[in-house]
Amino acid sequence: MSSPTLARPAPDVRRARVAVAALFLTNGALFANLVPRYPEIKAGLDLGNASYGLAVAAFPAGAITAGLAAAALVRRFGSARVAVAGTVLTAAGLLLAGLAPALPLLVVALFAAGAMDAFTDVAQNAHGLRVQRRYGRSIINGFHALWSVGAVVGGGMAAAAIALGLPLGVHLAITGALFAVVALVALRWCLPGLDGEAPDAVAAETAATPAGAPAGAEPAGAGAALARTSRARTATVLAALVLVAVAGTLVEDAGSTWAAVYLSGSLGAPATLAAAGFVALVGAQFVGRLVGDRLVDRFGQRAVARTGGALVALGTGLALAFPSVPGTIAGFAAAGFGVATLVPAAMQQADELPGLRAGTGLTLVSWLMRLGFLLSPPIVGLVADATSLRTGLLVLPLAGVVVVLLAGVLAPRRATSSRLRPAPHDRTLESQETSA
Repeated sequence: MSSPTLARPAPDVRRARVAVAALFLTNGALFANLVPRYPEIKAGLDLGNASYGLAVAAFPAGAITAGLAAAALVRRFGSARVAVAGTVLTAAGLLLAGLAPALPLLVVALFAAGAMDAFTDVAQNAHGLRVQRRYGRSIINGFHALWSVGAVVGGGMAAAAIALGLPLGVHLAITGALFAVVALVALRWCLPGLDGEAPDAVAAETAATPAGAPAGAEPAGAGAALARTSRARTATVLAALVLVAVAGTLVEDAGSTWAAVYLSGSLGAPATLAAAGFVALVGAQFVGRLVGDRLVDRFGQRAVARTGGALVALGTGLALAFPSVPGTIAGFAAAGFGVATLVPAAMQQADELPGLRAGTGLTLVSWLMRLGFLLSPPIVGLVADATSLRTGLLVLPLAGVVVVLLAGVLAPRRATSSRLRPAPHDRTLESQETSA
C-alpha cells in the first residue's frame, strides 16, 4: 500500500524546509546590505540626483528585463539550483556595484544583480511551494516572513560595517561570501530532482475525460472548444491573481514611498514620528506572515485574503476620511497586516494552475508584480501633483476593494487544509517513501 501524503513530513522534507528558509533569509539580507551604503556610492562617484536615480533604477529594470526567463531556467535546471546560482551571482553583482569606478559600470552591475535576483525570487518560491506540497500544510508565508527578517539583518550588518569603518568593497565581499556559502550549503538539503507539473494538471485532465472513455478520448469536435475554454479560464484566473499580487505590492510600496511624506507634509508630524507609518506597515506585515500559515490552514486562502482586503480598505479608508497622525499610523498597520499573505497566496495559486508548464504561472505573477512596484510611485505622484497626496493615496482602499472582489480565484479551506495534494512529480517520491 502507498499513501499520497505523509502525516508527518519525512526528515528530508523537514531539512528542505530549513534550506528554503535559509534561501529566503539570504535573499532579503543581500540587497539590504547595499542600500544603506547608497549615499557613499553616490558621493564617491560624484553623482547628481538624476544620475543616481538612473543607477538605482537599474536593479528593478534588470529584474523586469530578465524575469520572464526564470520559468525556463527552473524547468531546465530545477528550482533549487536556480535559486542558489541566482543568490551567488546576485552577491557578485552587488560586490561589483560597490566597486564600480564609474556610473556606466555601476548601472551594468546593478542591472545584472537585479536580473539574478529575479531568478532567485521565482526559484526560491517555486521550491518553497514544492516543499509545502510535501509538507502537507501551508508554510509559504513563514518563508516570506523570514525574507523580512533577512532584510532587517542585512540593514543591521550594513549599519555595523559603516560604524566600524569597513571599506565598501570589503564589507560587500564579506557579506557576499557569507551568504553565498549559506546558499551552497542549503542546496545540499533541498529536494532532489527537477520540478514537476502543476499539482492539479493530472486531476484536470481526468475530470475532462468522459467516464468510461480512454485517456485522451473526447467527443468529436469537442476537443478544440474544451481546450479554448480551458485556456481562456486559465488566462482569466492568472490575470486576477496578478491583480491580487499587484494590490498587495502597491500597498507595500505606498508604505515605503509615501507614508513618511504624507505624515510629515500633509499632517505635519515631526520627522521621527513620520517614520512610524512605514514601521507600522512592515511590522504588522511581518506579524501577519508569522501567523498567516495557521490562518490559511484553518480558514483557507480565499477567506484570509478577503478579510485582509477588507482590513486594508477599512483601515486606510477611515484614515484618509478622518485624517490624523495616530489614525494614519494605525491605518498603515492595518494595511500591512491585511496584505501579509496576498503575494504568497497569488504565487501559490499561479504555480498550481492547470494547463501551464512548471514555473510559468509563478514567473508571470512575479514579473508583472514587479511592474506594479515600478509604476505605482509615479502614478500616485501624478495624482498627488494634480490634486493632493491624500487623494493619491486613495489607491490604498481601492487596492483593498480589488482584493475583496477577486479573492474568489484563491483556494478555499478544503484545498489548503492539512492534506495538501502533492504535485505529480512529488507524489512519486512520497509513494516510494511510504510504500509498505
